This record gives sequence, C-alpha cells and structure tokens, in this order.
Amino acid sequence: MKIEHFAINVADPVAMATWYVEHLGMRAVVASTEPPCGHFLADDSGAMMEIYHNPAAGVPDYAAMPPGRLHLAFESADPKRDAARLIEAGATHEEDVALPDGGLIVTVRDPWGLAVQLARRGKPLG
Repeated sequence: MKIEHFAINVADPVAMATWYVEHLGMRAVVASTEPPCGHFLADDSGAMMEIYHNPAAGVPDYAAMPPGRLHLAFESADPKRDAARLIEAGATHEEDVALPDGGLIVTVRDPWGLAVQLARRGKPLG
C-alpha cells in the first residue's frame, strides 16, 4: 500500500489550487471547475493532495487550528527565503522552529489559513 492522496475541504478550491501551483511548485493532475471543484495537485515525486469544496461536510476553520494539529509540510533548502516569498504572495508567518539536528522549520499560513511548514532537516527523514 502507498498513499494515493490526502484531501482537504476548503471554501475556494480553484483559487487555492492556483496558489499552490503558482507558489509551491505543485502541478494540477485534475482541475475541475464543476462542484465540488476537485483539484488533485502533485509534487514532483507524484505525492498528491486533493482540494475540493463540500459545503455539506463543513469547511474546517484551518486558521484556528494549531500547526501541531494539522499542517502540510514541504522540503525547503532555505525555509526563511521560501517563507518570505510566500508571504509576498499572501501567506502569513506563524512560527520558526530550530531543530536539535541543525534543521529549521518555518511555518506560514496560506491565504486560506492552512498551516504550511517549510522544512530543512539536519538529518533527512527516511
């Protein structure tokens, strides 16, 4: 078994998917403008996330969730530089965490409130 995708219910999946493609290097594998406007986005390894809107399920208040409850993490060679670039594109800074192994995680919130970690590990995972 391997993960096919994980999904998040958001209020504006078209705008969010566009932002992730433009600013985080994702590519749209599926991009629907018909409700629920499902967008499957993949990184260069093929890992995918689905962004859609299902009003009946309720859109969580991502901005109110601490990053320790829910976050999406991206590898970054320079988390501070990438955070500054994302902040210019509408993200907001949440926190910086220096790791004991010399790594750094900078967390920002995307324009919809979802916590996004930019991680440079001192010792790679896996």
